[in-house]
Amino acid sequence: MSETSYAVFFFPQALEALGDPVKPYLVDGPGGAHIVCAEVDTSGPLFGMTLTGKNERGLPSELEIMVPHAMIRLVMSVHSDHGIGFAVADRSQD
Repeated sequence: MSETSYAVFFFPQALEALGDPVKPYLVDGPGGAHIVCAEVDTSGPLFGMTLTGKNERGLPSELEIMVPHAMIRLVMSVHSDHGIGFAVADRSQD
């Protein structure tokens, strides 16, 4: 079974307001710039995103980013090991 992750898309004005601090965490894709995170928390006054990765020494690391809910345009739940988007079908064997 694959792990679930979330792609969080922001309004363009939100990305502009967040500026440089958020840029290292953005992934550019077919749907636009987004943050891929392991967990989201929509229950509080801020929208929370937990990112997992490795620090500069290669040890597991977590980062939590919290932004106002109004900055969020779309959240997509990803249930596979593949990136977001659609692959071009290989029709050579049809």
